Amino acid sequence: MDLQPLRIRKAAVLGAGVMGAQIAAHLVNADVDTVLFDLAAKEGPKNGIAQRAIANLAKLSPAPLAERTRGAAIVPADYDEHLDLLKDCDLVIEAIAERMDWKLDLYRRIAPHLPAHAIVASNTSGLSINTLAEAVPEAIRHRFCGVHFFNPPRYMHLVELIPNRLTDRAVLEGLEAFLTTTLGKGVVYAKDTPNFIGNRIGVFSILATMHHTERFGLGFDVVDALTGPAIGRPKSATYRTADVVGLDTMAHVIKTMADTLPDDPWHGYFKSPAWLQALIDQGALGQKSGAGFYRKAGKDIVVLDLAKRDYRPSAQKASDEVAAILAIKDPAGKFAKLRASADREAQFLWAVFRDLFHYTAYHLADIADTARDVDFAIRWGYGWKLGPFETWQAAGWRQVAGWIAEDIAAGKAMSRAPLPAWVTDGREGVHDRDGSFAPRSGKLEARSRHPVYRRQLFPDPLLGERFDTGTTIWENDGIRLWHLGDDIAITSFKTKMNTVNDAVLDGLQRAVEEAERGCKALVLWQTGEPFSAGADLKGAMGLLQAGKLAEFEAMIANFQATSMKLKYALVPVVAAIRGMALGGGCEFQMHSARTVAALESYIGLVEAGVGLLPAGGGLKEIALRCSRAAPDGDPFPQIKRWFETVAMAKVSGSALEAKQMGLLRDSDVVVFNGHELLYVAKQVAAAMAESGYRPPLPARDIVVAGDVGAASLKMMLVNMLEGRFVSPHDYEVASRIADTLCGGQIERGSQVDEAWLLDLERKHFVQLAQMPKTQERIVHTLATGKPLRN
Repeated sequence: MDLQPLRIRKAAVLGAGVMGAQIAAHLVNADVDTVLFDLAAKEGPKNGIAQRAIANLAKLSPAPLAERTRGAAIVPADYDEHLDLLKDCDLVIEAIAERMDWKLDLYRRIAPHLPAHAIVASNTSGLSINTLAEAVPEAIRHRFCGVHFFNPPRYMHLVELIPNRLTDRAVLEGLEAFLTTTLGKGVVYAKDTPNFIGNRIGVFSILATMHHTERFGLGFDVVDALTGPAIGRPKSATYRTADVVGLDTMAHVIKTMADTLPDDPWHGYFKSPAWLQALIDQGALGQKSGAGFYRKAGKDIVVLDLAKRDYRPSAQKASDEVAAILAIKDPAGKFAKLRASADREAQFLWAVFRDLFHYTAYHLADIADTARDVDFAIRWGYGWKLGPFETWQAAGWRQVAGWIAEDIAAGKAMSRAPLPAWVTDGREGVHDRDGSFAPRSGKLEARSRHPVYRRQLFPDPLLGERFDTGTTIWENDGIRLWHLGDDIAITSFKTKMNTVNDAVLDGLQRAVEEAERGCKALVLWQTGEPFSAGADLKGAMGLLQAGKLAEFEAMIANFQATSMKLKYALVPVVAAIRGMALGGGCEFQMHSARTVAALESYIGLVEAGVGLLPAGGGLKEIALRCSRAAPDGDPFPQIKRWFETVAMAKVSGSALEAKQMGLLRDSDVVVFNGHELLYVAKQVAAAMAESGYRPPLPARDIVVAGDVGAASLKMMLVNMLEGRFVSPHDYEVASRIADTLCGGQIERGSQVDEAWLLDLERKHFVQLAQMPKTQERIVHTLATGKPLRN
């Protein structure tokens, strides 16, 4: 029998600071009834502190709320008046300041109001969970643990789950399932050691980077050029990240390591460099104070130059030699050249990696059960493409281990602590298809058998892991059609950014035919993000520039035919989307029988941005939806709302917002964990097939707003043109969008069929595509990735 699920109907978050308020926001994103507590305000309503924190959520970027109005669902509360609201909470998450005495006092205060079944968790980033548990009444200790979210909680995949000595296994497994499926997180179990796994290793990496920045005399901007995307880490790299986090917060975390890890062999480095402390003393705390390692000077970004004690223009560029080394594809060759190079930037990078590998290996047994937990904690919590152990293994485990040992012996490493014996026991790494190294057993341990992970048909893979990629039914250059041993076909694109070209269009039509022949459903799912960045503009532009207008128009007609083939397939077609679903990608999901979307799906008809209009059936589908949704037979009020969305190329900030915008239907399904997307999509497709699915009847009675509706929309555009809010070409594009949405120059209230609207789409698209200003926009976007206003 499977594990009994943990049912969480209502939750409370204690502490309305940055983390507490955003955790509450993500709970209501997931439809969890949530109360947000803070201290009683000295003036105004007693729950005013929580009220202000909730109001502030709508102003934050990136947005903690997946849909702006959800903040109203959070109940503001204070500890003086509202503790009785805890009596029916299933989960209580404490997220107040990192002061042990404050936390212990709060636990004693809330204990009498907690129901017997409530789970109590602390969001502490590093305080001892066992010490905190001692302040909780004995009856609650088996339901108490650490649940450490990373900032910002909606977007960061990692949650560290830290049991105390008495935490019930069933409580932990129930929370693991809730965090994974309901909140969409990646759960890593951490031992109760200071800073747990993510911050223990992540903050050490920053400390090592700071130490070697000073040692090699490098500029902060140069270090950011070296420690960002060039080595598979976020664009904010090291010092920009520190500015975002706050230099005072960084110093506090470093001090916590110094205070709580006195026996760590690297303890001597657990202190803020003098220049970091000097910035803090001057009030330069990073982004929140307007200056830190970087600051804005007009439109430019300037960086602190320690030698000049002033800011200078930021170059953020690696040396030519190091740039060439970092471009090497083979990790082993790359690391060999870094270590051998006399370039100080190369020496800096080798030193940073060496000390990170050394520290991580030395402390693995203290902080985590397996090497897998460490790599996932760093990837999910810090946004690295590979964790430290994966990076080491990719570079050649034995070779790198030998170099580290040599540097330790030569006194070049930050610590003389020896590498653990298991590092040099003849192994080639810590991960392979059988599992990851576990220091307690000295063996490789497989992934968790928790039932929740059966929902992840393709979990986030570690280096060396391989998953069954299914059996191919048919493929061409554009798509692969395959299955996982059942009668649900899956199709995945092969193009860059999953863009749509002729091979994809022909492939999708063939996929529908194959599915109709031998399967009960078809799922559109990509092996990675995005779902689709839309049409292949480069290929389309090539046809236009070669003067092949007939071929260009045939491609657009084929696009429309593909959308219609998806819509009228005799088996249910389910689009499973995550990441961007733009332009043609959005149109394909609009024509599918159902969409299953990961929460972090950014959906939009964005063609207006390149001087075009949606012509894969998107405008036709909107006109149809507006007609069906018109209670009095007049679709214009619906069209007016849609017109702005399309003409301004708006993109949803989440799947929930896409529902509000109408880009997803009310019946479409939102999944919080992207790794569960394919599983849920297959379940939805199977259920539709089992219920006797039939495609919709052809729509021949679409009521349109006609020439009067189009004229009304164009009047709005004239005002915007005269006010210089739009350019003449923007006006041209938007006018044609208006004409298509309203069914063209026919009488208001006329009824048309889908072919009529598709013809309008295609006519306007082809005419716009021939205009010089549209072609300028396309060329500019292809060259820069940014829109052109001309």
